[in-house]
Amino acid sequence: MSDLLYSEIENDLRAGVRELLDDKAPWTGVLAGTEKDEPYDAALWKAAAGQLGCAGLPVPEDLGGAGATWRETAVVMEELGRAVAPVPFLGSSVIATAALLAAGERELLGALASGEKIAVLAVPFATPPGDVAATVRVADGALTGEVAGVADGLAADVLLVPAGDGLYAVDAADAARTAVTSLDMTRRLADIAFSGAPARRVAEGGDAVRAALLTGAAMLASEQLGLAQRCLDDTVAYVKNRYQFGRPVGSYQGLKHRLADLWTSITQARAVARYAASCAASGDADLPVAVAVAQAHCSAVALKAAEECVQMHGGIGFTWENSSHLFLKRAKADAIALGTADRHRASLAALVDLPSA
Repeated sequence: MSDLLYSEIENDLRAGVRELLDDKAPWTGVLAGTEKDEPYDAALWKAAAGQLGCAGLPVPEDLGGAGATWRETAVVMEELGRAVAPVPFLGSSVIATAALLAAGERELLGALASGEKIAVLAVPFATPPGDVAATVRVADGALTGEVAGVADGLAADVLLVPAGDGLYAVDAADAARTAVTSLDMTRRLADIAFSGAPARRVAEGGDAVRAALLTGAAMLASEQLGLAQRCLDDTVAYVKNRYQFGRPVGSYQGLKHRLADLWTSITQARAVARYAASCAASGDADLPVAVAVAQAHCSAVALKAAEECVQMHGGIGFTWENSSHLFLKRAKADAIALGTADRHRASLAALVDLPSA
């Protein structure tokens, strides 16, 4: 059984990432960024990816990375979820990096690990692991076709595109990218079209894509955990200081019970998210089961925590001047990303040989 407790190194990493995010990504700054045309916060990305070295955590040292594991990456995901940080970490440093690691591709990994380039797997953001339907055709080393709803597609320098019987790298400048109105404006979507775009094959078959989406779903659970914990922390702080009828609203039993239930759910979410991260880090054969359990649970917990955050903040929780709506939008978008909870429950049933309904 993996040790699910955080190590001293992981705690130190968390402290460094949180300090950076508190300084450069307060929620007011994140909110202001949603009203701009930039697809991500370039200054924050440069600090997190380059200065802290977060982008290359799972990449071997001989390829320019930190030589750490997906466990450390999961800690960063928790903190980014806590801050709803508008950076392409999930797309580039997790999913695309996992695809290139599985493919044995060395040329791009160094650039991704340093944060010099951003790569994105060109599949719809709602795509669950093991269910990629290629909509792009390949002929004579050129790609033609369209992919809808790609997360951080506007931020990418390189697109990793499943096409035919392989995975291809395409310069993003050779594709037509169109912004999509996104529920979560801190992680924007784009439709991408290829019309004879020159491409280089980086992997054969679909194994690299499946590994990337599975790892991405495991790391997404940690983002959902960090988001849920932030919602709980902010809500507890608010109900302690908000007075109604001469007493803190948090002293009322009805709110106490709801917060206690939420704390219990988040504690459970931490266990399943940490187990999924540990399985990804060690290459455990139980990873598909761990991911299905983590996504089936963490999606609902993060969404519930965000809803309770809005509700318990009362009238102010429904306004643009409060951070609750940022958390709710990210939680809802994450609940759809990389497969819904229902989809993961169905996958789990198949993995453990339960009969279908």
